[in-house]
Amino acid sequence: MSNTPGIVITGASGRMGQMLAKTVLASDGARLVGAVEREGHDWVGQDLGTAMGGAPCGITVTDDPLEAFAKAQGVLDFTAPEASVRFAGIAAQARAVHVIGTTGFEATHLEKIRAAARHAVIVRAGNMSLGVNLLTKLTRMVAAALDEDFDIEIVEAHHGRKVDAPSGTALMLGEAAAEGRGVSLEDVADRGRDGITGARKRGDIGFAAIRGGDIVGEHDVIFAGAGERIVLRHVASDRSLFAKGALKAVLWGQDKKPGEYDMLDVLGLS
Repeated sequence: MSNTPGIVITGASGRMGQMLAKTVLASDGARLVGAVEREGHDWVGQDLGTAMGGAPCGITVTDDPLEAFAKAQGVLDFTAPEASVRFAGIAAQARAVHVIGTTGFEATHLEKIRAAARHAVIVRAGNMSLGVNLLTKLTRMVAAALDEDFDIEIVEAHHGRKVDAPSGTALMLGEAAAEGRGVSLEDVADRGRDGITGARKRGDIGFAAIRGGDIVGEHDVIFAGAGERIVLRHVASDRSLFAKGALKAVLWGQDKKPGEYDMLDVLGLS
């Protein structure tokens, strides 16, 4: 039996699920031991490699996460809020490190994830890339250095099939800007403008979302003052960078105490 951590992929048929599976299969530091899909999905019962259009890999896709997680040391999860909350409870029972790249959570979802994190390691981040997490740190620093004479706008662009807006990364950047200014994002977020909205409110943090084509992910944080603008930008052109970040997170979490962490912790930037 190998000493490398065994990893389960949830939502295995999705674009990120397949990318995660390929990343783990190619890794020397982890083993793919399971793949999960929803009940009734065409992939259930098939070899994952065959289902992805390649050679068999010896992993049969299952709709039973409890069985899959029981033999794993880590779970990589880029699915949907309700599913991730369910997986968090099961991963906690298995004492498996649960890496969550899912976005679109509501407050009630996050409460349940925090409860699961009392029993196991959870790494949750709106974005798993090194560049975006550096951007988050820079956003907090710049927001702290500038006063409300500089308006903050966050503009994000993603592919046309993304279901939530603003993106989890955009909200993560908004939280960082709000923290830099010492305010709550909930109190200052402006997430939608249409029609005669009136003048922009001083101190608000605005969001704009673009959806189209196959855009992997683009995020701009704009600090707009009188006569000048500061723009912090990250462009992702390859989805594999998120998978590599998730794998780094699940390996990082293997010797950590139960709790909820983020990618700043994983990267040593917190």
